[in-house]
Amino acid sequence: MRKAIATVTLSGDLYEKFEACAAAGYQGVEIFENDLMLFDRTPEEVRELARSFSLDILSLQPLRDFEALPEETMKKNLLRAARKFELMQRLGAQHLLVCSNTSAQAQDNNEQAAADLARLAEMGKAHGIAVGYSALAWGRHVNRYEQAWEIVRMADHSHLGLVVNSFHLFAAGSDLALLQQLPLNKLSYVQLADAPSLQMETLQLSRHFRCFPGQGDMPVLELMACLQQRGYRGYISHEIFNDDFRAAPPKPKAVDGMRSMLWMDEQLARQSEQASVLAEQEEVGVLPPQASVDDLEFIEFAIDGEEAAELTALLTGLGFEESHRHRSKDVSLWRQGQINLVLNHEMESMAHSHFLLHGVSVCALGFSTRDLGAMLRRAEYFLCPRMGNKIGPGELNIPAVRGVGDSVVYFVEHSERLKFYDVDFFPLKQASTAALGLTRIDHIAQTVNPGDFLSASFFYKSVFGFEVESNQDLFDLYGTVVSRTITNADKRVRIPLNMSANQQSSSQRFLRQAKGSGIQQIAFACDDIFHAAEAVDRRYVLPIPANYYTELAIKYDLDEALVSRMQALNILYDRNEDGEFFHLYTREVHGVFFEILQRAGGYDRYGEVNSHVRMGCQSREYRDKQRRLESLLALY
Repeated sequence: MRKAIATVTLSGDLYEKFEACAAAGYQGVEIFENDLMLFDRTPEEVRELARSFSLDILSLQPLRDFEALPEETMKKNLLRAARKFELMQRLGAQHLLVCSNTSAQAQDNNEQAAADLARLAEMGKAHGIAVGYSALAWGRHVNRYEQAWEIVRMADHSHLGLVVNSFHLFAAGSDLALLQQLPLNKLSYVQLADAPSLQMETLQLSRHFRCFPGQGDMPVLELMACLQQRGYRGYISHEIFNDDFRAAPPKPKAVDGMRSMLWMDEQLARQSEQASVLAEQEEVGVLPPQASVDDLEFIEFAIDGEEAAELTALLTGLGFEESHRHRSKDVSLWRQGQINLVLNHEMESMAHSHFLLHGVSVCALGFSTRDLGAMLRRAEYFLCPRMGNKIGPGELNIPAVRGVGDSVVYFVEHSERLKFYDVDFFPLKQASTAALGLTRIDHIAQTVNPGDFLSASFFYKSVFGFEVESNQDLFDLYGTVVSRTITNADKRVRIPLNMSANQQSSSQRFLRQAKGSGIQQIAFACDDIFHAAEAVDRRYVLPIPANYYTELAIKYDLDEALVSRMQALNILYDRNEDGEFFHLYTREVHGVFFEILQRAGGYDRYGEVNSHVRMGCQSREYRDKQRRLESLLALY
């Protein structure tokens, strides 16, 4: 199937949109009439511009409120259509998209609608242009594809077909029965759009919340499987109306769309092909290799000068020590258990560039994989640009790709014997074994701008094959934080992804401080939370209000001595049918905070029930800090 995208999906003018579409690998575009109207070039120049980017102009869209109207109105519509066809001929467009009528004047008369569309198709034939009829889910009389197909069938014209739009198909409650029977020569092309399961009026959902397939909850993949089974070889085209998409730069959003197309290709192939065939397709690059991310090998911080002191003091308070030094760069490794934290001071590095943009912050994640070459091929398949890094003689060249925001993702080949730091780092003799008993990185929480929420989650889903959970709402004092958790197959890698549109929420405060998306929380697992809480430097622990523990004792009927001990150590608690969860938080440093946790039994959640307590306490500390600063400023 050939891949296209409607220009309404992207921001910018037609030049910027064409450029973004070509760079992402699309073969065709649907031009939205407003984009053409506002572009300062002639239709002939637009045609040549598309040709210069090797893009077919699949359609001009849409022609609205055309069919089944009173004759006087129809006469005007036919004049309008004649001018449209002349324009399209100059433009080199292949199809005219006609949406089912929403006008109050529209008549509930399929025979009349068919006759009107046949007249339109005859005009298109004279210009060498096909007409595609599409059912809007809110059409006045025609809002289901079964109705639209009946009209197209009755019209019986060689230049009239059906344009099936996945959003309208599923939003109207239709299934795939029609698509399984529709003659392929009457299927003009297919428009794809997904959407989340939101309880709202269909028109509002369509205009503001459509998304790329795989980012929402509609069964778009099943539709694509049906098309593949039928042997459809025509165009599939993204048509997305989304406020965040149109506010984002066009190039990364076009890449998101192509990534969605490639992900669907992969899913369909793996559902239908035998293992031997899949292996051959992977070998020749038709399909990417299976994802194989085993663990989070390291977290890298960009730091510099005096601003590093606060972070290193907090890490020391958590029982970390500098265990290794890089052989040629100003980079140190802080370890505890299986936890590796890289602190990068190096001036000539990507980390320093990140520091200049975002201050002290997490600049990179290192994922371990059992097949490095396969993961690199997979990342390339899903349009992830490789990142270069300065390396010295005899040093490891750890490959990297662009991650979420301005961050980097490194790939480290899994090895039981040789670790990434064994080659480029030397151990420090003075490093001791003193620690809090922290064992591994349990999860990291990444906060993103609302407009990047779908893109970031689909990045992990497509490139790394991670599972994406449904959204849940976390309640801040100043709004709602929307969260979804992303994990690898065995949940060794867990990434809660958070966003909020409320400007005073903890998420937005972090985005302002970090100047963009980034890692806001790092959670460490331990085997004895009480030992860790007693050993940690108490200056860095986030204080929890006494009222929390009063409610805790009532809610869970806990032993009074246990509650008193948790209160003394600022430990929070959750319990479900699978087990128990104990955790504490540190204060924020440069917007980042740490969590120490212990899972008991089969508990597999994240203590979400306590998120409002944590965010409330962080807001209190932020307000107190602001008041102290204001008091100091008032003295001058």
